[in-house]
Amino acid sequence: MKKLLLVSVLMFFTTISFSQDVRYGVRVAINNSNLKFDPDVDFENDTRNGFAFAGFVDFGFSEELSLRTELQWSAEGGKDESIRADYIHMPLLLKLSTSDRFSLMAGPQASLKTWKDADGFATFAFSGVIGAEYMITNELFIDARFAFGFTNILDEDLTAVEAKNHVLQVGFGIKI
Repeated sequence: MKKLLLVSVLMFFTTISFSQDVRYGVRVAINNSNLKFDPDVDFENDTRNGFAFAGFVDFGFSEELSLRTELQWSAEGGKDESIRADYIHMPLLLKLSTSDRFSLMAGPQASLKTWKDADGFATFAFSGVIGAEYMITNELFIDARFAFGFTNILDEDLTAVEAKNHVLQVGFGIKI
């Protein structure tokens, strides 16, 4: 019985590994970001417009389901110079294709701050991402994403105020 189970498991993983479709690509995006403060702050908290660029790998499990891993640099935070922070993100997005051209995606995102040292921001942040992708051709696509912060991005030792990033991205990419 153990041998039959072992052979079945090996056949299952072998079939999945051979059926994977792996695609690589690059993506650029325009950001509109802001910070959600708790409690509310007494200064004007305007949105920051910025950009992002990334390299990614899509691991296809089937025609409808894939996993996108990405390494992305993104300019985020608020408009005022004192509340800006740039990040290197690593989202892990599960993609579900609803048609030949359209996909929905969602997943977690870990972030590492790349802005100034000792600026009052925490080094690491964690968020959730939801989005949609439309394939223009078999290689070119456009997408839209919303990232919502789960963790406080301010250094907790310096302030009792919490701030979480909220970022809207509209992007364009190519799969190689």
